Amino acid sequence: MSKIAFLFPGQGSQAVGMGKDFYDNIQESKTVFTNADQRLNSKLTELIFDGPQDTLTLTYNAQPALLTTSIAILEHLKHYSIKPDYVAGHSLGEYTALVAAGVLRFEDAVFAVKKRGEFMDEAVPAGQGAMAAILGMNSTELEDITSNITNDGHPVQLANLNCPGQIVISGTAEGVEKASVLAKEKGAKRAIPLVVSGPFHSELMKPAASQLNNILSELSFHKANTPVVANVTAKAVLDEQEIKQLLVEQLYSPVRWEESVKTMLDHNVTTFVEIGPGKVLTGLVKKIDRSAKVYNIFDLDSMKDVVEKLKGEPRC
Repeated sequence: MSKIAFLFPGQGSQAVGMGKDFYDNIQESKTVFTNADQRLNSKLTELIFDGPQDTLTLTYNAQPALLTTSIAILEHLKHYSIKPDYVAGHSLGEYTALVAAGVLRFEDAVFAVKKRGEFMDEAVPAGQGAMAAILGMNSTELEDITSNITNDGHPVQLANLNCPGQIVISGTAEGVEKASVLAKEKGAKRAIPLVVSGPFHSELMKPAASQLNNILSELSFHKANTPVVANVTAKAVLDEQEIKQLLVEQLYSPVRWEESVKTMLDHNVTTFVEIGPGKVLTGLVKKIDRSAKVYNIFDLDSMKDVVEKLKGEPRC
């Protein structure tokens, strides 16, 4: 018998117009967008629907925009009484998972990720940090490379362990460049610089983590009603204090996505539903386990299709 996990995307999946059909046709979804605007005292909804894309992509806009869109979709999905056995999100998406699991109120989460984005943007001056995707190298080999370069005075570390053969590194611009060159020399297939505004999930984010801790300490956290698989540990957590601490550590720790998916697979999850724009996470799941069933809900038509398929699946 199978179990279901809901997955929530992180930065990079944002797109102008995402969630608009839910806003236009579903009252509870529209309320989510309205509440985000009110909590942030901004025109976030207008930016999501009308762009421009480069402004939406700024980290302090993309984070609340993606969380808002995913939760707006989830609110309508609740009508179909399809409940997950586990939830997880990639980086920013972990906050969406926490709202889905009842750990945080949406209004608190959207405020937190807005501040998170601002802190991340401010932590390292533009141009001093970088990230790159390394393809075709295992984590042990790559960690040896990044450790040696860091020891030479150019901090760089593993940031996202996404799936077999796809690992993102993060650190100073010079550290990332040196690690990319050395990785290719030692057999990596490719090293692709990422267009990002900072060295996310690296030690350079510790100043942002300290500021984020202050924000999170002011918010109310509750015990999760659904197990949340945490990025930092790749383990399912329920305790609200542990979750809060892991959110702080997440800013400067690797996102262990491959391990997180394997944790859910080990707990009999066979079906993964990505809720929000894009298909990044379900794509990674298929690279981790080809036999897993994956679905994407990003508009009303896709929701209708996925709901019909899920109704026909046995649950334990």
